[in-house]
Amino acid sequence: MLKTIIIDDELMAREAISNMVTLYCPNLEVTDTADSVASGYETIKKHNPDLVLLDIKMTDGTGFDLLQMFDTINFKFIFITAYEEYAIQAFKFSALDYLLKPIDPNDLIASVEKLNDSIHKEDENIKLKAFMANIQGVTPELKKIVLKTAESIHLVNVKDIIRCESSSNYTLFFFTDNTKLLVSKTLKEFDEMLSPYGFFRAHQSHLINLNFLDRYDKAEGGTLILKDKSAIPLAVRKREQLMKIFENL
Repeated sequence: MLKTIIIDDELMAREAISNMVTLYCPNLEVTDTADSVASGYETIKKHNPDLVLLDIKMTDGTGFDLLQMFDTINFKFIFITAYEEYAIQAFKFSALDYLLKPIDPNDLIASVEKLNDSIHKEDENIKLKAFMANIQGVTPELKKIVLKTAESIHLVNVKDIIRCESSSNYTLFFFTDNTKLLVSKTLKEFDEMLSPYGFFRAHQSHLINLNFLDRYDKAEGGTLILKDKSAIPLAVRKREQLMKIFENL
């Protein structure tokens, strides 16, 4: 059983979340609840929980304020939020788990199952650091993304990613320092995250950072040559989209 604390400034919300946990998450035990940043901090210190279900907006601050009160976060947390889309994007970039209000039981179950798979493997401090950097309106050049491999978790500057390549249900990242990372998410997921930041899905299996595009060779169906000398096939259905990008440069 994972000791769980619920922190939300609304009594009805705390009761609803607690009931939902009891009904749908038999491996969680609600140890205590709190109604503010201040009381949440004391409750966490008192119980040393495995998991905190944490509201973002509270009367005396935010869930982020609470987490930053700890030098080291040694518990897992799932944010409960009604935040707008720009913040949701920051959650995704930072690999932080979140539930949207009103909470769907299926989303809660999925989050807890994902948590069980990684309870001892991830560094919440790195993910929170990435989120705080991304939420503060940073420019695309300073954007950070959390990438999780089978062995570790990495905080990466988006501008240092040259390209991404699909590898079954994994994605292989190539960086400016000639290193690589194999990440356990599909290329489609990263396409959705990175496309607004200058990335282009050139092919079903390839996502490139346009800042590293050197030239387009039209021979043999079309090939994109990147500055690291890699040659990426261009899908026929992507040619028109690429030409429009060139026109706007």
